[in-house]
Amino acid sequence: MPLLVLGMFGSGTPAFAADASAHYRIVGYVADAKPLPTVSANKLDVVNYAFARLEPKGDVVLPSPTADQTLAALVGLRKSNPNLKVVVSIGGWGADYFSDVALTDATRQRMADSAAALIDKYDVDGVDLDWEYPTLPGAGISHRPEDRRNFSLLLETLRARLDQFGAAHGGRHYLLTIAAADGEFVQGIELERVGRSLDWINLMTYDFHNSLTPTTGHHAGLHLSTLAPGDDRAGDKAVAQFLAAGVPAKKLNLGVAFYGRAFTGVDPQHDGLQQKYAKYEGSPSWSELVANDIDKNGYVRHWDARAQAPYLWNAATHTFITYEDPQSLRAKAAFVKAKGLGGVMYWEHSLDRNEELLDVLDQSLRAH
Repeated sequence: MPLLVLGMFGSGTPAFAADASAHYRIVGYVADAKPLPTVSANKLDVVNYAFARLEPKGDVVLPSPTADQTLAALVGLRKSNPNLKVVVSIGGWGADYFSDVALTDATRQRMADSAAALIDKYDVDGVDLDWEYPTLPGAGISHRPEDRRNFSLLLETLRARLDQFGAAHGGRHYLLTIAAADGEFVQGIELERVGRSLDWINLMTYDFHNSLTPTTGHHAGLHLSTLAPGDDRAGDKAVAQFLAAGVPAKKLNLGVAFYGRAFTGVDPQHDGLQQKYAKYEGSPSWSELVANDIDKNGYVRHWDARAQAPYLWNAATHTFITYEDPQSLRAKAAFVKAKGLGGVMYWEHSLDRNEELLDVLDQSLRAH
C-alpha cells in the first residue's frame, strides 16, 4: 500500500437507479501509530490494521512495539459499533517472504495456523493479505513464476483453516481478504480462483501516477482523462478487468486515497496535466492539502469532468498535485452503486485527521 458492466458511466451520472436499500461497506486501513488518530467506529464497517509481517518460515508477526495496544484500542471500538470488524492486514509495500511461504504445503499451513493463533489472541475478525505483488519483484521482494498458482493455494489453505477455527468458535465466520492492484499487477494472480476463497478484494485504484511514472496525471482517477493514453490506468478500467475475470461485483471494494501526489518542474501545457516533470515531490495528506494548498499559496484547483478528478496547478512554481476530494469521492460512491460493487476501501485513516473525506463516504454510501 503506499489496486459486471451494467451500462455506460462516463458523465458522472449513474446509468440506472441504484438500490437504496443495499448496504455498501466502508473499509479503512489504520496504520499503527502512537497516539492513534480518532476513529469514529460508526462510520466504518471494517478497520484493517496495518501491518503485520511474514517471517520466512511462515509465522505472522507484529513488528510494531505498540501493536498490542493498538489492536486492543481498535477492538475496543466495538463498544460503540458492535458490528465493526477488525482485520489484521499482513504485508504492505516492500514486505517480503510471501513467495517463500506460499511455496510449499508446510509453509502455507504454518502461516494459516499462525494467522489463526493471532486471531485468537487478539479477538480480531480475520486477516487481509497485501502482497505487492505475486510474480513481480516489487520493492526488491522475493518472487518466482510459481507465485501465481501458489497464491491461490495459500489463500485456499488460509480459508480452510479459518473455517475450521470458526467452526470451533460457535460457527463464527472469519474474514479473508486481499489488497490488489490492476493492469500488469494482476498477471500474477488467478483472479477467478482466488475470488472463491475471499470475502472481498480491496482494489488499490490509486497511485496510477507516482514517482515511477514518466508523466503527471490523475493518481486516483475514476475514468481516463481525455489527455491520457489509452493504456493509462483508471478506476473504472480496474473494476472492468476484475469483473471480466469472473470476480463477483459484490466482492470488489473501490479504493480511494486520502493523500495526493506532487510533481515539480512540470511542463505548463494543460495546467500541468499529463505532462513531463523534473522531480517527484511526495505525497501530501488530505489534511496538509486543505491547510496549505487547495486554492492557497498560488495553487489553483481544477476539475477534470471526464476523469471525475481534481488537481492543483501552481503556475509560478510549475507544481502539479493530483489528489482526491469530496467531489471525486461522491462520484466514486455513485459509481460503486451503479456497478453494484461491494463498497469502498481507503488508505489511510490518519491522513484525514478531521474525517472530512470519511464523512463524505459515510454520507454518500449510507441511508441517513
